[in-house]
This record gives sequence, C-alpha cells and structure tokens, in this order.
Amino acid sequence: MAKMVMMLVDDEERFLSTTSKLLNKKGYEPLTATSGQEALDKLAKEYVDVVILDVKMPGMDGVTALKEIKSRYPLVEVIMLTGHGTIDNAVEGMKTGAYDYLTKPCDLEELITKAEEAYERKRMMEEKIRMAQVRKAMASPREVVKETDGGK
Repeated sequence: MAKMVMMLVDDEERFLSTTSKLLNKKGYEPLTATSGQEALDKLAKEYVDVVILDVKMPGMDGVTALKEIKSRYPLVEVIMLTGHGTIDNAVEGMKTGAYDYLTKPCDLEELITKAEEAYERKRMMEEKIRMAQVRKAMASPREVVKETDGGK
C-alpha cells in the first residue's frame, strides 16, 4: 500500500521542527512550509495527500490557503490546525472543504489518526474516480456513438 504524503504548514518554525521530528520517528516523512504561499508553491511541485494547515499565519491565512488548495488540488485533504481563539476560523474552513480541524497544542497520535482518516477518504475518492473512468472506457460502442452523436 502506498504511504501517505503529508505537509505541515505553520509559521511557527519550532512547531514544524518538533512535529516533523516526531512524525519521522513514527515512520512519516512530512514536507513542511512556513506560509500558505510556500505550501502552494510546494504543492505545484510535490505530490501530497494530506495538508495540516495552521489557520493563523501572517500574509495568507489558513482559510485563504485552504480555498486555494481546494481550488487547485480538490482531492488533497486539509486538516486545519487552530489555537483556541480561532475555532470559528476552523469551522469556516470546514465549510470551505477542510476534512477536519485540531486545536493546538495537539496530541501527535490524534494528528496521525486524523491524517490517516483523511488519507483514506482521499484514496476512496480516487478509487471512485478510477472506477468511473473504467466504466466510461468500457462503454459499449452503441453508448459511445450515442455520446458523440449527441444522443440521436
């Protein structure tokens, strides 16, 4: 089975460093970004399944970054990371397409569990898309002709 690729996005370098090291010990190799824009730049170059995204960051905040991520990479799952004072923002993120949210400081095992659940959801969605593509590719010649003739 393929291994989940996750990205941590937070402007707090210490959080990124500590969490990355702890995740490495658990067998994960997370990418990191210190801003929403850096995350978008990395997503353009790197394959990522799950993004753990801080809500409150200077420049592009987490909700704006979430909207951009979902617009450009709709299958990438995003988990919002929020302090207690920004839970409303996390809820807004959920309405915008975030998988879930965690409050800081978060338990590493909870973060991993949420990320694995989000990854499984992404894999299921990709499988549904593959199955739809296979069904379409295996359509009978009559159905293909109907589609190309506009249903005549």
